[in-house]
Amino acid sequence: MLEFPCDFPIKVMGKYADDFEALVTEIAERHVGALPAGAVSSRPSSNRRFVAVTIVIRAQSKRQLDELYLELTSTEQVLMAL
Repeated sequence: MLEFPCDFPIKVMGKYADDFEALVTEIAERHVGALPAGAVSSRPSSNRRFVAVTIVIRAQSKRQLDELYLELTSTEQVLMAL
């Protein structure tokens, strides 16, 4: 069971696009505010067809996480969020 607030990593995968990291960051910041430097990292697949973006947020509640995951997974460019 999580105790809030806590640092919480979220991995978001999608098809490779130059603006995918910015899209994920924008969605996350709508739910948690500005992300600190170093909170976002990305890694393309070896063939550059896909990209994985990891964000580390300071989660305040389960509801906040649920709402963030809901928006991420309902975004067309996002294939999966873990």
